[in-house]
Amino acid sequence: MDYMKAFETIVTQQLARLERLKNDTKAIDYKALDTIVIGIIGGDGIGPAITAQAHRVMEELLKDEVKTGKVEFKVIDGLTIENRASKGKAIPDDVLEEIKSCHVLLKGPTTTPRKGDKWGNIESANVAMRKALDLFANVRPVKIPEDGIDWTFFRENTECLYAMGSQGVDICDELAIDFRVITDPGTERIARQAFEYARNNGKTRVSIVTKANIVKKTDGKFLEVCKRVAQEYPEIEVDDWYIDIMTAKLIDPKRRNQFQVLILPNLYGDILTDEAAEFQGGVGTAGSANIGSRYAMFEAIHGSAPRMVEEGREKYADPSSVMRAAVMLLSHIGYQEQSDKLARALDICTVTEQKVKITGNSDGATSDQLSDYILETIQEM
Repeated sequence: MDYMKAFETIVTQQLARLERLKNDTKAIDYKALDTIVIGIIGGDGIGPAITAQAHRVMEELLKDEVKTGKVEFKVIDGLTIENRASKGKAIPDDVLEEIKSCHVLLKGPTTTPRKGDKWGNIESANVAMRKALDLFANVRPVKIPEDGIDWTFFRENTECLYAMGSQGVDICDELAIDFRVITDPGTERIARQAFEYARNNGKTRVSIVTKANIVKKTDGKFLEVCKRVAQEYPEIEVDDWYIDIMTAKLIDPKRRNQFQVLILPNLYGDILTDEAAEFQGGVGTAGSANIGSRYAMFEAIHGSAPRMVEEGREKYADPSSVMRAAVMLLSHIGYQEQSDKLARALDICTVTEQKVKITGNSDGATSDQLSDYILETIQEM
């Protein structure tokens, strides 16, 4: 392989991407749309089972809007590992066309092949979708009032190591090199979104997380740009942390309740938000938002759990994570009342009352039974 040519190709691609970033479009106005199209993507493993439950609940919450044509649901079936592998693409062209016909997406987990898997070297569907739709901001809230925890993570979605994870080069049998990219406009827009969120939601502190003392060029640029944006928000306190010590401080009861809004590059954000999710019951209970200027995608943050399907246990999978994602979706498109109802119902049904409990096995409830419980709770509000 001509690895110098491969590197030249990567640099050319990233320079072209940089020019596109400079012409980023304004955010979509959902109120101005005649019909908001919500795409439902089941994905792999337990994804179709749990996503169907969230779809069912949203259909009930938005039944009046569906009747009037203000909201339309569109089920997209083709984003499976089998279809992706057969087409040799992270997102097959026809599936991407369907996805782009929607305004927002609710997505179940998708399987990402590892080296040596039978599926081949296919890029992560999540990473590909974030790039194809330019979903630059991954937003993950974690809130546990009794512990004084109220964190909102803004993870940059389209750069860092994940953006180029399938473009590494084997120099020889004993040497492999991967690439990492950070740009000024890519960092500026995630930083600005975090600071705007802080300003609009009464937050007083934003923490920037990097390893800029060691990874001096890319992490150094990320830190520099975030601090430059911070100067436009003088009322907000800003500090910066290295990823290793921040990982420790999140579990420090004397320090963790001081954090509010955090900005991170892609890889660090992935690691830290999974750690944070454990505070509210694990990754199976958490959802996330992936937001761009034109599109937005909301998803569970856990994997596809193929073993549960192999063992015939998918009907016992917990749909809470993708329903938490639905809470954010409803809020994002302007249906705050419905979002608040679902959030309250989830708190009642999965935290406080827990009359129905999911265990992932036959000794617990099915996802369908939990959804029934959630819908009954919503109707009583």
